[in-house]
Parts: sequence; C-alpha cells; structure tokens
Amino acid sequence: MINIKKYAAIDIGSNAMRLLVANIIEEVGKETQFSKSSLVRVPIRLGQDAFTVGEISDENIQRMIDAMKAYSLLMKVHKVEQYKACATSAMREAYNGREVVDIVRQESGIEIEIIDGKTEAAIIASTDLHHLVRTEQTYLYVDVGGGSTEFSLFSGGKMIASKSFKVGTVRLINEMVNDIVWQEIEKWIKTNTEDYEPVTLIGSGGNINKVFKMSGKLQEKPLSYIYINSQYTMLSAMSYEQRVYELGLNPDRADVIIPALRVYLNAMKWSGARQIYVPKIGLADGIIKALYYGKI
Repeated sequence: MINIKKYAAIDIGSNAMRLLVANIIEEVGKETQFSKSSLVRVPIRLGQDAFTVGEISDENIQRMIDAMKAYSLLMKVHKVEQYKACATSAMREAYNGREVVDIVRQESGIEIEIIDGKTEAAIIASTDLHHLVRTEQTYLYVDVGGGSTEFSLFSGGKMIASKSFKVGTVRLINEMVNDIVWQEIEKWIKTNTEDYEPVTLIGSGGNINKVFKMSGKLQEKPLSYIYINSQYTMLSAMSYEQRVYELGLNPDRADVIIPALRVYLNAMKWSGARQIYVPKIGLADGIIKALYYGKI
C-alpha cells in the first residue's frame, strides 16, 4: 500500500523564479521517493534591480504578484498539501525586500521567507545526494545562482564545511564582483580541500544543467574540466544573438551562462577537480525534502 502526497517549493532567485510540485511516495518499509510532478520557471530578474539600484522596482513587484497568483492557482489545481516559498540573494539585499514580501502576501496569499546564505547552502546540501556521493570520496558541491554561490565540502559522507559568497551570474554580468571576492573564494576552496585528494565537483544551478543537457551525456556520467572549458570558450566566442538563435538558449539564460561556467571552472581549478557531476537538484528540491522531514 502506497501513500502519495503533493508538496510544492517556490524558489525566488536573483535570475528567475521556480515553482516545483513534487510527488512524495511513501511505502511501509521502503525509502520515501520524491519525483517531479511539475516545474514552472518565470524569468523575473530581481537581481538586476537589487544589485544595481538596491530595490525591487514597481514593475517587478507587479510581475512577482502575478507570478505568485499563478503559482497559487497551480498549487490548488495540483492539490498541494504543503508549500514553502524561499527568496534568496536579491530579496536579501533589496532594501524594500520585507515590504515586497508583505505586498505579495496581501495580493496573492503566498507567504515568502527571505533566507540567508547559510540557510540556503544547508537546504541545498540536504538534497538527496547519497545516491551520488560515495562515502570514501571527497566532493565540492557548487550551486551557482544569480546573486550568490554556495560551496559545500563533503567527505566520508559528511559535510565538512559550507560557505556562501556574493558571486552570482547577475552580479557578474553587471561587473559587480571585484578581485577580492574571487581571492576569498580561492583561499576558502584551497584551504578546505588541501587535506583531501582527489576532489570531484558536484554542480547545480540552471546554467550547468543546461550545459549538461547540451552534452547529451547520461545523468550519472560526469563532465570533464576540458569539456567545460571548451564550452566556455565556444560560448564566449559567440554573440548573445547567436547563443539564442543557433543554440536555442532562453534569452535570460544566454547572457548568464558564461559567467556561471567561469565560477565552475575556477572551483575546479582551485580544488584540483578534473570532473563535475550534474544531478538534477537545486534549492527547490532541497525545500521539498526539508519541508517533508520537518527541517524548515
């Protein structure tokens, strides 16, 4: 006898917003299974407001309200039992972030929680990595978002260290990341990985997922540093229009994919990793699991 529940997660990022509806399949004596029922992504780039002007614009507040109303209706249609909406870097830094949360709640009924970088890293790390993580190996988990990147080091099946840095794709395309931040990341990665060898990367985020999809590889197979570097070189040589027209990239993906690859390449270089695994996980998946296991 199986029991199926439906939970939803809303990830309000700096580059886009996502609604993930998941089936949670329970069976006595067996491991609970989580499977995607629906994923709806809307390209509202809050980071463009938050990181350049310091506040979410009236236009984007209205777009957020519309998106949340739509998400609310979709959750109703799916008969979602529980949901959690988490906002990350852009809403953390916009000085009207709290005000926007109140307006969205009044207009759509959706309750949004603005989470800090440490919480974000912990939720992402709570995603189901044990199918991928071998206890005898060391992994550096890198989640590149629009406003920040979360790094978590796993060894012996346990998390050793975790940190969030203000390096995200929307910041990078606006040239808002200075050399000091890169130096801090390099120091953190080298310090935390020096006692472990070899290190393998696990990458998450929309951009690395897209690169993986373009590679045509099977899900459990890794991409090499050489492959990622060649993709970075190839994409950098193309114009924005070519990336949209010839590669079929979403317009809001075609500009941020290059700085995202730069973050992964640097992480691989500084940790000495030669391979990167790309499981289909992210903040939304982590929210579903954390919600189910009562961690948030």
